[in-house]
Amino acid sequence: MDIFKLIFEHDLRLDALRKRHTDRNVQEVTMSIEDFMKPDPTYSKFYITGSVPEENLFGLNRLNKYGFIISAVSEALRGYNLFFGDKSGSFDTLIETAEIGQAIILTEKDILQWDPESLRIDKNSNVGHKKEELAEVLGSGDMVLYKEQAHQGFDLHLFSRDNLYPKLFYPLRELVGHDFRFFSINGKRIRSERQFYFETWTLERPPHGAEEVFSSTSI
Repeated sequence: MDIFKLIFEHDLRLDALRKRHTDRNVQEVTMSIEDFMKPDPTYSKFYITGSVPEENLFGLNRLNKYGFIISAVSEALRGYNLFFGDKSGSFDTLIETAEIGQAIILTEKDILQWDPESLRIDKNSNVGHKKEELAEVLGSGDMVLYKEQAHQGFDLHLFSRDNLYPKLFYPLRELVGHDFRFFSINGKRIRSERQFYFETWTLERPPHGAEEVFSSTSI
């Protein structure tokens, strides 16, 4: 049986990704009334993962319905152009082509204005090492998608200025069945490896913040 997990975090402050000065002589500490009244720009991130516990397999691409999941995510992101390096193409093609840590840029524009290589991470790093670059891309309205290393394969990590949860939720809900269980998880409440891999020890009583999605579930 596939255990599929869509882990989301919303309302993350975009400014928290930007460089902060620790020197009070350099840091801008004054704020005008106009600045104070501006809405604080935010972003969302979505970690897409899963496992097949009976076979002790962990990684999105190890799920039996992996191909259907990719089709569902592709449907959710329809309308965006995808760029990887100097290439553009379909979602499923670029997912197979990209290496772990290479960034795929999603944009509604026809021309890529970013260098995806500036967003590349290595296997010993994570996206936290690319905060400045990530903030620039998200601030423009474009999105960034990574393949990230899992135990026996890879997962997907999507960053977006917009909350894409409804667009992802409904196509993925269509996959729910006796051989595919879908858990929607608030990442702000899952803070340990034990909670992340709850299916290995408490599948029928998931931790607070993890809710199972059924074919009748709506948002």
